[in-house]
Amino acid sequence: MNTHPGLERCHAFINCQMEPAHGLPPCKRRAVTISRQAGSGAHLIATKLAEYLQAHTAKESRPWTLFDRNLVERVLEDHSLPKRLAQFMPEDRFSEIADTLDELFGLHPPSWVLVRQTAQTLLHLAELGNVILIGRGGNIVTRKLDYVFHVRLVGSLPKRLERLQQSNQLDKESARDFIRREDRGRERYLKKYFNADPNDTLLYHLVINTDLISCESAARIIGDAVMMLG
Repeated sequence: MNTHPGLERCHAFINCQMEPAHGLPPCKRRAVTISRQAGSGAHLIATKLAEYLQAHTAKESRPWTLFDRNLVERVLEDHSLPKRLAQFMPEDRFSEIADTLDELFGLHPPSWVLVRQTAQTLLHLAELGNVILIGRGGNIVTRKLDYVFHVRLVGSLPKRLERLQQSNQLDKESARDFIRREDRGRERYLKKYFNADPNDTLLYHLVINTDLISCESAARIIGDAVMMLG
């Protein structure tokens, strides 16, 4: 069975972090959280950001690693949970009624348990350093760590629709439904579990409008700011 390349990179990162750092010079810890509107180009920007930061990091340092879609697998692994639970862990696709019924009939652990375990994994990864964490309230979970840089990516609906139609091969109406569902789910997730609004700009060091700034430029802007932090 083929392993998702993103998960392979994450395993390599964890293994590297767990190795003794014989001969490695001390370095400042850094981490980035990215909150995003659907279709704002977060995954591409985060990928380019990891490459940019790695290119400006000493060769002997441990690698910058992105945790996005692969975070679910990491949470399940950390907490010895069955892989079938992955379907219950997006941010968050199920309605309040469906969530309550599933918990009532024992179809999966209470959602707050999964959220707590996800938060624990996010915090552990941030404490290791050299990670980019997308979504799941990462900026809230790590807010007390002064070496973590928080970013919000936004864009106009027409531009986000265009990007999703191209990247996901969706028609305009399907792309619109996807954006509405994703943004609403993420807002609900933050409000329900963290009493926070992802649109609150005070939660971030930096907010980038991806209508006006390319993915490459956004990655460089974030990377330069991260390297200057603290």
